[in-house]
Amino acid sequence: MVDKQLVEKIKEAIDTAKPRKFLESIEVAINLKDIDLTNPKNRINEEIILPKGRGKKIKIGVFGSGELAVKARKEADLVILSEELDTLVEDKKKAKQMVIDHDFFIAEAPLMPIIGKRLGIYLGTRGKMPKPIPPQADPGPIIKNLRNTVRLRSKERKTFHVTIGTRNMKIEEMAENLEAVIKRLESKLERGRMNIASMYIKTTMGPAVRII
Repeated sequence: MVDKQLVEKIKEAIDTAKPRKFLESIEVAINLKDIDLTNPKNRINEEIILPKGRGKKIKIGVFGSGELAVKARKEADLVILSEELDTLVEDKKKAKQMVIDHDFFIAEAPLMPIIGKRLGIYLGTRGKMPKPIPPQADPGPIIKNLRNTVRLRSKERKTFHVTIGTRNMKIEEMAENLEAVIKRLESKLERGRMNIASMYIKTTMGPAVRII
């Protein structure tokens, strides 16, 4: 059963927002309290598979070779072959843009040291270091899951944001996504909901509505 209060709050956020000429995301702002985020072990850094998806296409890049690269071409938006890494590294502008344009990356495990050394400056700073997978793995299911995944990442800040869908999704679907985010967040906080000072929901350019 979807939380009716969350449904009402999401509806309020959408109803009070002016229509825009682009598809707005539905975003949640989270404010924590009574937690020391200068200590890295207290920081939130989670990836959550939204049960109802993100409502828009999420772009996935794959670093790989051989059979893994062949399989990845069927599902991924970009496949970077191992022999293409040197060329990519030499073009800093292209490498940076590639990271900006894609939401998640996965990589053949043996390539991770090279990727970290050569592209870590672009991937690491944006929290997009690839997920390593074995060379014999089928990347298809992993890519499909990533298309429904969001990052819940606080760094050292007590206020951070996460997207739970887009304005054209059903409100009940977004409420289910939001429940999944809240449950995961509470499970990672030492005092659960007591560590949440407040939580607001809004469209990309709309007013914020408090939900906690």
